[in-house]
Amino acid sequence: MSTRRASVAASLVIVGVLLLIIAFTTWYTVDESEQAIVITFGKAGNPVTDSGLHFKLPWPIQNVEKLSKETFSLQFGYKQDTDGELVSYDKETKMITGDEYIVLADLVVQWKITDPEKYLFNSQDPQEILHDATSSSIRSVIGSSTIDAALTDGKAEIEAKTRELLTTLMTNYDIGISIQGVKLQDVELPNADVRAAFTAVTDARETKSTKINEAEKYKNQRESEAIGERDAIKSRALGQKTARIEQARGDVALFNDLHAEYKKNVAITRQRLIIETLEQVLPQAKIYIMNDNGETLKYLPLQQLENQTPPPADQKTEGGGN
Repeated sequence: MSTRRASVAASLVIVGVLLLIIAFTTWYTVDESEQAIVITFGKAGNPVTDSGLHFKLPWPIQNVEKLSKETFSLQFGYKQDTDGELVSYDKETKMITGDEYIVLADLVVQWKITDPEKYLFNSQDPQEILHDATSSSIRSVIGSSTIDAALTDGKAEIEAKTRELLTTLMTNYDIGISIQGVKLQDVELPNADVRAAFTAVTDARETKSTKINEAEKYKNQRESEAIGERDAIKSRALGQKTARIEQARGDVALFNDLHAEYKKNVAITRQRLIIETLEQVLPQAKIYIMNDNGETLKYLPLQQLENQTPPPADQKTEGGGN
């Protein structure tokens, strides 16, 4: 009897455990920053990206793997310890440039999980593969670059080429990872003296660029001033041209009028023109009247007569009476 009761109790315990397993494994929640994939007997279904409560078959028929939808950062060549300090790994970042110089290059790779099924099943450790692909990409790009480009103005091109090569590798590996960005943190030389020399070169190039910009600014300013002066000279010349043309037209009109009067009475017009010309050329001249033999007949002080004030009317009358 006791054996029967024990078996019944054991059965109840087993049923209770099964009910608990069913109760706790038939539902799951997905956060807004997560994506889930339901696995049925080892086969993955479609990704679940809608947040909230979802239901599935109990374990061990189905189980759920949750992955983040956020962007991850792979720090290559350095890591941040628990105290917040950066720890560099020179052995990992040491590489050779195309002109056979040794440099230290570290970078950050931004990546996301875009295919949960491939991320879970196409590789054993996708993050390790990403790390190795990053090392291969940056070493390949640095190996085809010069040290000047790596240390100065070629970093942007190195970043772009590294991202392009790394994206190609991730596509070929097909592990469900997409590259969002590559950012070079630092590229430097392992020797302090050489670093100082290249820093001086960089400063000299910046100074050169500054001087060139200042010279271009001065050049543009002087060109603008010269263009303004040129336009002003052209404007004055155009004004003088217009004024002289109008003056010439007025002179022509006056000459035409004189010519018309001259034709009407040639002798009088000729004498009038001679007298007017003499008045303009010799304004202070004294006028004499000459006879045909060239002898002086009489002096006519015309200007003095014009300047004299005529006597009052009563004086003229009194003098005439005497």
